[in-house]
Amino acid sequence: MALRPVMVNIKALDGRAVGRFWAEALGWSAYHPGATTYVGPAGGLAWPDPVFLGVDVVPVPEARTATKNRVHLDLATTSPAHQAELVARLRALGATPADVGQGDVPWTVLADPEGNEFCVLEPREVYRDTGPIAAVVVDCTDPRAMARFWDGALDWTLHEVTDDQAVLRSAKGTGPYLEFLRTPDVKTVPDRVHLDLLPYPGDDRAAEVARLRALGATDLDLGQGEVPWTCLADPEGHEFCVLAPS
Repeated sequence: MALRPVMVNIKALDGRAVGRFWAEALGWSAYHPGATTYVGPAGGLAWPDPVFLGVDVVPVPEARTATKNRVHLDLATTSPAHQAELVARLRALGATPADVGQGDVPWTVLADPEGNEFCVLEPREVYRDTGPIAAVVVDCTDPRAMARFWDGALDWTLHEVTDDQAVLRSAKGTGPYLEFLRTPDVKTVPDRVHLDLLPYPGDDRAAEVARLRALGATDLDLGQGEVPWTCLADPEGHEFCVLAPS
């Protein structure tokens, strides 16, 4: 049994507008399979995408708080010129500069139209083949503990574990990385961004959820009611959902 991340879930007051932003930002397309806006590679809706993590923008009635998200996206670039062009294009689409205490760094921190932070990275060889999303980055207090949980939860490969960070990526060596970075602050509010995981066809979602609980996940009530997915939190409280296999 194993689980795979299939999309990044972003909550938004105006799901369609934020979905359009991320489609333009990533050079992908926005699809509307239901109440949510799914952003994935152009050429028609393929879900789950075999390589990339899609972005699913979910409309919610609650506005974002001023607290920094503990999960954000890093966007890849191929050259300094590409980085500058991408930042300018994102600003024109409605992104705004964000100060998260980064100081003088070679990447640019922006926020989407509803204030969700993300980074436009300078060119890095490690991200040359990830596609537009270089990494999903999660703030945490203990990267080693996060590595133990998420390495057990996913069928991805653990690439690095130190006191400061843990890094995973699909065992196929494709798509973005999942990175846990050590930060001094702790989680205080529900996040606007989280991962959605999917069992493989034929696997049992209930058995996967039981396995995650044994690894240290806890049940999470977000007011979701009766839904075909299960909401959980990892040992540091990061929300995630286990979807029903197709």
